[in-house]
Amino acid sequence: MKHTSPPAGFRTAASSFLNRTRTRGSVRRIWPLAALLAMLLALAVPAAVMVAPGFIGQEPAAAPATPAWQLPPATLSARQGLSPLTDSAPVPLPAAVSAQLDTLLKADGDGNFTGLVQDALTGGVLYDRGGAENRIPASNMKLFTAVAALRMLGPDHRFATRVLAGSGANQVVLTGGGDVLLGAGESAPDRVMGHAGLATLAAATVAALQARGTTGELTVLVDDSLFTGPALNPAWADGDVAAGEVAPLYPLALNSARYNPAVTTGPRPQDSAVSAAEAFAGQLKAAGAAAGLTVAAGVGRSTTPGGDSGTAGSAVLAEVQSATVGEQVGLMLQTSDNYLAETLGRMAAAAAGEPASNDGARAAVRAQLTELGIATPAMRFADVSGLAIGNQASARQLAEVVRAITTGTDGRLRAALEGFPVAGLSGTLDARYTDAATSRGAGLVRAKTGTLNTVIALSGYVVDADGRLLVFSFVGNGLTPGAAGNREAVDRAASALAACGCR
Repeated sequence: MKHTSPPAGFRTAASSFLNRTRTRGSVRRIWPLAALLAMLLALAVPAAVMVAPGFIGQEPAAAPATPAWQLPPATLSARQGLSPLTDSAPVPLPAAVSAQLDTLLKADGDGNFTGLVQDALTGGVLYDRGGAENRIPASNMKLFTAVAALRMLGPDHRFATRVLAGSGANQVVLTGGGDVLLGAGESAPDRVMGHAGLATLAAATVAALQARGTTGELTVLVDDSLFTGPALNPAWADGDVAAGEVAPLYPLALNSARYNPAVTTGPRPQDSAVSAAEAFAGQLKAAGAAAGLTVAAGVGRSTTPGGDSGTAGSAVLAEVQSATVGEQVGLMLQTSDNYLAETLGRMAAAAAGEPASNDGARAAVRAQLTELGIATPAMRFADVSGLAIGNQASARQLAEVVRAITTGTDGRLRAALEGFPVAGLSGTLDARYTDAATSRGAGLVRAKTGTLNTVIALSGYVVDADGRLLVFSFVGNGLTPGAAGNREAVDRAASALAACGCR
């Protein structure tokens, strides 16, 4: 086939078209590259601005100065604190105190309040509204139990929980000695609840058994014979027991007879001795596994009881010691634990050589109050925790026992001071004293609370605005159940004492 050249006009037009096509293609190829370069330039400029001072010798901007309050102190601050109390501080005038309190101690609905305020150093009465009248004191009864325990046992006394060699082959006997604050785990020396731990006791028991060459299966028994008489006080209402306000009393328990130390309401174990023994058996099984020891299922009660001193003739394999009585009294007052209060009452009775029973506890507390100089003939003791409505005591007797704790001659009672709840800060007063009417007492009022269905009580001490130490007790009976104004009435009255110049 013969090829011929296109006409000249055609070649000119084609050349022009190709040139235009090449130009447009070049633009399409160049545009993305130009956009990329522009973006890189935009990012590079700020970076160059930040980096440039390092190349051209300029110093970077100085970091902000650290605020002075974040710096360590150059010198120690002067020591601060309250001045010691002296008898030179002015004593409030009774008429001025009455003018303050009479307008505040008013029942919200039914019932009424009695009250007594004393100067702690002299005992002088600054306010008296029916102070000698017998009243249901609710948990203010625990103040009487506190002084009885501290006087009979001593603030430094500790209760021992022991493991004894049983009379049968490979028997171990967990023996209760009054510690109802046992922990299930390792002993916690810095705590009151759980100061003595069953895991620690189990490990020590295994070590002692190994040293004796014991092998095979162990049987765990529990000796709870230290306490005698009914485990439940017949003066307690069935509903209070069912609600967990108290439980049958035994001389050993986990967490003050609670399933969980962090849960302080609701039902409690009905046999705290067996519950503790079962927990101990579990810890013994874990600790003894490596030593070739096993533990039989279930626990039983010892048939050869020996109480706090142990089964006669039996070797003590191991023991753990509780927190001190002083520390336990403090916990009892802070949390208002009925179970712990009843236990301390029974232990005071045992120390006096009396049966560690309900009757023994009541007798021991009354005897110690009498020795302390507090008149008791008109008092009625149904229990020593204040849960029973059959208790009777006066605001004067309650104020006097607070005075004995704060300024009395028996120094052992000072151990109870730290246990008084602090208004707005701790214990059963931690959520009170938060409104305008009571905030003057926050951090200043220290008092034991008491609450039953128709009872509100508050007994404690406070340093007034002039530096005078005052003790007080306010007790309301026959009150309308649940009326908020009754608790506010005693809190306002205590706050008024804290702010009182009253001259």
